Amino acid sequence: MRQKSLSAGTPGFSSQVLKQIAQDLGTPTYVYSATLLKKNYRELVRGLKDVDHRIFFAMKANSNLSILKLFLKLGAGMDIVSGGELFRAQQAGALPRDVVFSGVGKTPEELADALQFGKEGIYAFNVESEEELRLLNSIACRLGQIAPVSFRFNPDVDAKTHPYISTGLKFNKFGMHRAKVLELARGIHKFPGIRVQGVSIHIGSQLLSLAPLENAFQRVKDLIGELDELLPEPLTHVDLGGGLGICYSDEVAPSVASYCGLIRQFFGPNRVNEKGRALKVMLEPGRLLAGNAGLLLSQVLYWKKSERKHFLIIDAAMNDLIRPALYHSIHAVVPIKRLSALANQTVRCDIVGPVCETGDFIARNRMMSTRLKGGDILAILSTGAYGFTMASNYNSRPRAAEVLVSGGQYSVIRNRESLADLIRNELI
Repeated sequence: MRQKSLSAGTPGFSSQVLKQIAQDLGTPTYVYSATLLKKNYRELVRGLKDVDHRIFFAMKANSNLSILKLFLKLGAGMDIVSGGELFRAQQAGALPRDVVFSGVGKTPEELADALQFGKEGIYAFNVESEEELRLLNSIACRLGQIAPVSFRFNPDVDAKTHPYISTGLKFNKFGMHRAKVLELARGIHKFPGIRVQGVSIHIGSQLLSLAPLENAFQRVKDLIGELDELLPEPLTHVDLGGGLGICYSDEVAPSVASYCGLIRQFFGPNRVNEKGRALKVMLEPGRLLAGNAGLLLSQVLYWKKSERKHFLIIDAAMNDLIRPALYHSIHAVVPIKRLSALANQTVRCDIVGPVCETGDFIARNRMMSTRLKGGDILAILSTGAYGFTMASNYNSRPRAAEVLVSGGQYSVIRNRESLADLIRNELI
């Protein structure tokens, strides 16, 4: 990957503001652009303007309260996968109708809390198994409520993505196969605390082709036709999940317009179910909305040369951004200032952090300017999704600060952890 400076063109971020943030707050620091977050959301909404739809932001991508509040104000709902995310959504101002609960391992306590959020509970539970359905039914009956349910369907479609984030194959833990969904639909009268109102799918993350989605959409549409013949009430929505990829380096991701066109092809305003009704389309994007709207500021510590390799050692590490170590993901790493004579004075190096693991790297075999020196600030791009949310305190390293930039000004939306924070809940 060819090196360039931030000033050479990174929309949504001013190098001057980033320099000020690094000077004021130190590093590592996550920085998000309100402009880009809003732009990404509105682009998706425009693409579906003629479709009855709602976007539920996948909180697992970025669960900072200020980010959640921003999306809620734009009209988004929240896709949650835990009781902790339900709590965060509530604290950010979400209403019960704003919440969809996904995930394979919902606990009895989490299900009860979601059912008791407001008078009638959340908008929908994406149920992943027969046992979960039975548990949810028993809790709903005990509370005197009716739980709104979507069957999560596993269409057995290869998303052609990293195996750790592929979720729609028959050997993945997610969803139920067609025969099981139909079996539960036939016996739904046995579950008086359940109202089935939709079907959901999510075949994977960082999809760089629409072909797997087209395959999955066809399979879920066929299933909906079968369910409408079995259920006492017609389905009201189809939840198509998320997963559309973004460009981290040299990938070519499908455009939002082409993605929306595919959705309209299957579930657009003129597409109706077997009962003659158009279904509401629900989406659960995370990376698509937040990924390229964030970056991680880090400071160069020093260079190191071994017998075979150059290392550029920085103060951000795998505890701050684990994606390169976990998924071998590629993130552009650029100086926030322009360096003179850049092209002719570069060296191939690994960009690594201070953590005591060989797997602690941010980038490998990257051409970087030899003019970089201790104290220079780098921006690690496209870290707005699955960056801070996957951070840890490994090696007893405090987690980074988070900042939101809007209109050339920045606000701290999460303070940097202190050393005292590391041991706050420990007893001796």
